[in-house]
Amino acid sequence: MTKKDDVVIKLEDVWKIYKIGDNEINALAGVDIEIPRGKFVVIMGPSGSGKSTCVNMVGCLDIPTKGEIYLNGDNIAHLGESELAQIRGKTIGFIFQQFNLIPTLTALQNVMLPMAFQDMDVGEREERAKELLTMVELGDRMNNRPTELSGGQQQRVAIARALANDPDVILADEPTGNLDSRTGIIVMEYLQKLHNQGKTIIMVTHDPKMTKFAERVVLLKDGKTVKKL
Repeated sequence: MTKKDDVVIKLEDVWKIYKIGDNEINALAGVDIEIPRGKFVVIMGPSGSGKSTCVNMVGCLDIPTKGEIYLNGDNIAHLGESELAQIRGKTIGFIFQQFNLIPTLTALQNVMLPMAFQDMDVGEREERAKELLTMVELGDRMNNRPTELSGGQQQRVAIARALANDPDVILADEPTGNLDSRTGIIVMEYLQKLHNQGKTIIMVTHDPKMTKFAERVVLLKDGKTVKKL
């Protein structure tokens, strides 16, 4: 059994219920997930299984209707948005399928942005952003805007941005979904490197081939955890 101190994120009987008129939709219906520190965990499920809602819970982007969410042992299920935002900024780095880069900013500025919300000195922000972009082999594209980069390059900028505040956890939501298979492999190799450096990686996907990278797999169906491998 995993020790409490070794669990970075835990969802305990988590429900998310949406009311549409007189109807209630159970997007999550009693989900239980433990994310051990330093592990590579894949959360899988078909369309409509509750993956996106689960991402919001694991990533502290939303609070549950019922149930508890623990981050580093602290119950965050009932915190306000401003408190959640601070926790997210320091603890979790996000990588999205759509990249979510700001088109009017350069690659360097996109990577610097999360650090601004943590009140880091502008000189330190720029130095760290340059280091991160060099790490993902984009040292020569720092001043390019997203429209001047390929999909794979944009996703590497997104990886660098996710690392900006040196988070404990990297949450990747379908990170290869908009990439060709060769570029997708490159992105997965970067995630594997981060895992080897001690980061906790949580990847949400519908692609069974992605499970080969995982140390633990959680399967969702109809808003419930149906299997943990």
